[in-house]
Amino acid sequence: MPVQVWATWFPQGGTPQSFIQGYPLESLKLSGRGEDAFCFRVADNEIREDSCQGKLEVEGHKISWGLRYRSSFAVTLSNKGWIGFSRTPHSDAVFSGQIMLDGRCFEGDRFGIGIQGHNCGYRHRGFWRWAHAYFVGAEESPVTIEALVYDMPLGLVFRKAVLWHEGKQQILRKLREARHDPDDFIWGFCCAGKDGLQVDAEFDGREPGAHRLPYLKTDCSGSFEVVNQSLASATLRLKRRDGRVEELHTTTGAVLEKGGQGG
Repeated sequence: MPVQVWATWFPQGGTPQSFIQGYPLESLKLSGRGEDAFCFRVADNEIREDSCQGKLEVEGHKISWGLRYRSSFAVTLSNKGWIGFSRTPHSDAVFSGQIMLDGRCFEGDRFGIGIQGHNCGYRHRGFWRWAHAYFVGAEESPVTIEALVYDMPLGLVFRKAVLWHEGKQQILRKLREARHDPDDFIWGFCCAGKDGLQVDAEFDGREPGAHRLPYLKTDCSGSFEVVNQSLASATLRLKRRDGRVEELHTTTGAVLEKGGQGG
């Protein structure tokens, strides 16, 4: 089916499980180009600018959700008209609402923190590495970092990271991958911010929560493996020009994903 809705269960310390339901293209309702109010709807599933809801019945499992989210920071990480875009309308999102999974209920006014984003492209890239982390900083002020690396034509590589810290955005430059091992689901990188700020980040997405899925190529010529860990741990180290160092760590507030080969 050309339209798919995915839901993935990441039990802490357990094996992730994905539920995928397909729908015909005629059932898709999508907001038009340039419309201010974003909306994606198919059957009982819907994504809006500040909410999402859905209901799936897959292989004997029943999943439903009704969520609202709010945040203070949005960013467009990549926007290449001939490749696609990666946008994060809610980088420091706080979630409220309810999720039901086979009779189990998870609900609350603030029962989740993380990210809500959109990706679009005419095909998958040859490879990509993407990560996002949410840290609870001083006085409950959120800190987020998001990074993306992917291949482009002519042997070029897109690299970008964005930091949200103390209520301000910083586009991080000179991203250098300090640790990348295809056989070890860990990604570390260094980059530079304004006023001499040095940023070191490392994401650890190793087992048991790493989820491996075959992604179907958009031309249906085959598939390739994508690895995702939505309960990754992350460490962020910020070193200022005057020598002050701030180190942040989370054991479940990060997501790490790698797809394709190379790079």
